Amino acid sequence: MVNLDRRLPRPGCDLRFFDSGGTGHGVVFTHGAGVDHSMFDAQARAAQEAGFRVICWDLRGHGASVLDDGIRFRAADALDDLVSLVGHLELERPTLIGHSLGGNLSQTVVKRHPGLAAGLIIVDSTWNAGPLTIMERFGLRLAAPLLALVPAARLPELMAKASATTPAGVAYARECFALMPKRVFLDVWRATLSLVDPDPDALTPVPLTLIRGAEDRTGNITAAMPRWAAAENIAEHVIPTAGHISPLDAPGRVSSAILNALISQSRSTEHG
Repeated sequence: MVNLDRRLPRPGCDLRFFDSGGTGHGVVFTHGAGVDHSMFDAQARAAQEAGFRVICWDLRGHGASVLDDGIRFRAADALDDLVSLVGHLELERPTLIGHSLGGNLSQTVVKRHPGLAAGLIIVDSTWNAGPLTIMERFGLRLAAPLLALVPAARLPELMAKASATTPAGVAYARECFALMPKRVFLDVWRATLSLVDPDPDALTPVPLTLIRGAEDRTGNITAAMPRWAAAENIAEHVIPTAGHISPLDAPGRVSSAILNALISQSRSTEHG
């Protein structure tokens, strides 16, 4: 686990982050809902060893980025946090890498702030702008109310088993979810859903890489990511046997996919 030794004061929360420094192309890793930056440890280490400037952070309300008393988690605040972090570090068109909620946030930032990022790597996240079937719309509306019915004591185990396929991944997810109060988790879940905004004409304005675990059964990711890849005319990277937290279930395969994408995107930036 990298040491989040730096702070960025933000309204309602001091963000904790790590910056490897250096002159390499910047890479910002944004983790998913309910977990923390350490889910990307293997990938961040691989990127740093390859010469990239690596930034890892804990989203507000997650890990070391503790919310101030009385503050609720909102998607708008998390989006502003990510943009502010890039600006604070004076990163010149970094690549944004986002898992699950981190992927939803990164998609929205790229859409709303043209020119901020040079590339986008999405891991185990749905397509914000993608079309939704009637059943998918119905499932999204029901998700938060159904989770609200789950007793707080059972929620960490339920979410952990739904998130990972390996013992290490399940144990990590269980520990993270156990640290998050249920009310905060439900706020985070609602915020994630609020970022899904179908737009049939939307295409990603920067080079895009899509990665998902073959056993990911979270939301509509298994259906949505292939549709997204087809719409963008790219190939998705499907990681065998991995679940929703594929960076932990298959760290080597996910690291290779991310590094290949980073090298390709950084070359495109250099030439263009």
